[in-house]
Amino acid sequence: MNYRHAFHAGNFADVMKHVFLVRILVHLQRKQTPFRVIDTHAGSGLYDLTAEEAERTREWREGVGRLDEPFAPAVEELIAPYRAILAKLHGRDPSAYPGSPFIARELLRRQDRAIFVELHRADYAALARHFARDRLAKALHLDGWTALHALVPPKERRGLALIDPPYEEPGELTRLAAEMAKALRKWPTGIFMGWYPIKDPADVERPAAMLAEAAGHKGLRLELMIDASAAPERLNGCGIFVLNPPWILSEEAELILPALAERLARASFGAFRCEPLAAAIDSQPPG
Repeated sequence: MNYRHAFHAGNFADVMKHVFLVRILVHLQRKQTPFRVIDTHAGSGLYDLTAEEAERTREWREGVGRLDEPFAPAVEELIAPYRAILAKLHGRDPSAYPGSPFIARELLRRQDRAIFVELHRADYAALARHFARDRLAKALHLDGWTALHALVPPKERRGLALIDPPYEEPGELTRLAAEMAKALRKWPTGIFMGWYPIKDPADVERPAAMLAEAAGHKGLRLELMIDASAAPERLNGCGIFVLNPPWILSEEAELILPALAERLARASFGAFRCEPLAAAIDSQPPG
């Protein structure tokens, strides 16, 4: 899977990922003590939905493009901070969509800090320009996996590591689980959020079991499926592993995910999963 993000910005997977990124950061804001955000595969940070890449796929039309109509009030209350970030950006540039660095930066307070890591040279150059004069956030040109282990634990001791690799290499989903488990051992109080694509749901079971072993009951598996097909050439859904989630995130996901599944589904299919990672242990066959 070649996931150069400019082609996919604002699609259903972005909406799902960014809604939960915002929810986690909102929960971190509830304590006055500072927190750190580490984004290991940050991309360029900001995307133009009228650019050639986005126009070629037009995936955003079936993602953020479907959010104009409001959800039920309880869901709207939860996604209001995400909508506020979009509205603020669109006030300056109606064709823009924020990547995770811009979203995280909007939710930093004076005492918080963020590091956005990107290896791709052109994407890093754009990212560095965006945050060149920012006192709270900085861009780092480095391999994301290397950065993950070099940057944890941060001095703040509280915070979030977002891990969203490009999935260009075979076995990268298994690597995601292994690297998250390793980083958790170094930073046992940190929140880790690992995004993954879903083509065949069976591919997720082993990584989920690996993280269940590492995190015990302190982990969530959140998934959004928009298509029943298991066709290998297309993205049928996406998911997020969350280690050390805020205690109320599961309840929030039970409201958010069915609403997104209904709104963003292809044809008439929409499904979701919200379960403790520990459930993955029981689902593994013996041996």
